[in-house]
Amino acid sequence: MKSKKHNSDKFMGSVKVGAKGQIVIPKEVREMFNIEPGDTLMLLADTEKGIAIQKYGIFAKIADAIFAGKAKEVLPDENEDDAMTFAQNIKEIGDDNNACD
Repeated sequence: MKSKKHNSDKFMGSVKVGAKGQIVIPKEVREMFNIEPGDTLMLLADTEKGIAIQKYGIFAKIADAIFAGKAKEVLPDENEDDAMTFAQNIKEIGDDNNACD
């Protein structure tokens, strides 16, 4: 893997996809985002925008806010039903991951 760390808040690198479709998150990136073994990460993919990876906890907080009636604050461009569906899906993912622990 080749990488270039620009400063403490930026990183550029490449990773190879293994035979099982797996990648290794570089150590520098794991340290930047405090990613520890056992953490659950969310992978979001959009054919136009690409792939993003974020810690599950961020999305759990968004889901909690939606369930608390703050859907318009958290997702202002979505209707309330879509926001609720999003929140339910997030919680199901978390439940599925907790069942695997």
